[in-house]
Amino acid sequence: MNSFASHFQHLPDSVDPAQVPQRKLATGASMPAVGLGTFGSDHVSPQTVADTVYDAVRSGYRHIDCASVYGNEAEIGGSFAKLFAEGLRREELWVTSKVWNNCHDDVVGSCQRSLADLHLDYLDLYLVHWPFPNHHPTGCDVSARNPHAVPYVHENYMRTWRQMEELLDRGLVRHIGTSNMTIPKLDLLLRDARIQPSVNEMELHPHFQQPELFAYLKKRGIEPIGYSPIGSPARPERDRTPEDTSPADDPVIRAIAEQHGVHPAVICVQWAVQRGQTPIPFSTKRRNYLANLSASIADPLSGTEMQAIARIDRNCRLIKGQVFLWKDNQSWEDLWDVNGVVTPA
Repeated sequence: MNSFASHFQHLPDSVDPAQVPQRKLATGASMPAVGLGTFGSDHVSPQTVADTVYDAVRSGYRHIDCASVYGNEAEIGGSFAKLFAEGLRREELWVTSKVWNNCHDDVVGSCQRSLADLHLDYLDLYLVHWPFPNHHPTGCDVSARNPHAVPYVHENYMRTWRQMEELLDRGLVRHIGTSNMTIPKLDLLLRDARIQPSVNEMELHPHFQQPELFAYLKKRGIEPIGYSPIGSPARPERDRTPEDTSPADDPVIRAIAEQHGVHPAVICVQWAVQRGQTPIPFSTKRRNYLANLSASIADPLSGTEMQAIARIDRNCRLIKGQVFLWKDNQSWEDLWDVNGVVTPA
């Protein structure tokens, strides 16, 4: 029997949401194991993203990853309102948003603005987008620097986290989490938090598998959500460097895709789901986002195929975050604590 809710009209070739794998969070809640990202990479209009969200939900998506800084939550909220009017129940949808770097001192206000824009009474998940209060103008290039930028200061981050905990206390969100964190920073947060993060959102794809951080999160019951799961081919120019590689162009991925008769990007998504992370790919092309969701219910990759993909990790971070650096002549590695300790000022 088709498990679609009878009162909500899906498109004919949709994926049954009940068939999509779920991640069981430490709270006991279930989160769909594939989501739709909504960052338009500075070149996709807010309404186009909103139209994509509307169509994607009618195609079976139930996990939508938003953020205030993406500049499209009001338009996405219009799509949500339309979907609810058409019979979708709020509890059928998992919606994430994030507090941007310039609102670390006003987390409650930021969350309330996102709720109003998204036409929601609560968020399923709210994240601290970056661990730094450093922000940049929309559409800036890689050389942009905020003159008020500062390094990670744990006391300041904990002030932000206490406000995140308040959101839970007030019922504005169901879960809170981190994003773009490192093990040294998470060690400090887990030591001091009253309410621990349910997830950490991070870059994850076959060329950047982050095995140490992945294992760290899994051991502590924190779900890894993976952005750029196919290598973010449409990312802004500021996030491109000559040494970047493309996982979807890797010969191993392409050979497996040929065996399965799918696009290489689909194998990247399928690998992510099967490995145990939650990918949130973004596309405005229906054939692509439907294929990404369908990957979660496809016949599994073989153990040999999974092992082959594990061996192509190149430690190739694509979203380096240079615009968040706090002093001249720094390397982007300073943001990521590559020496195993929080990078000092």
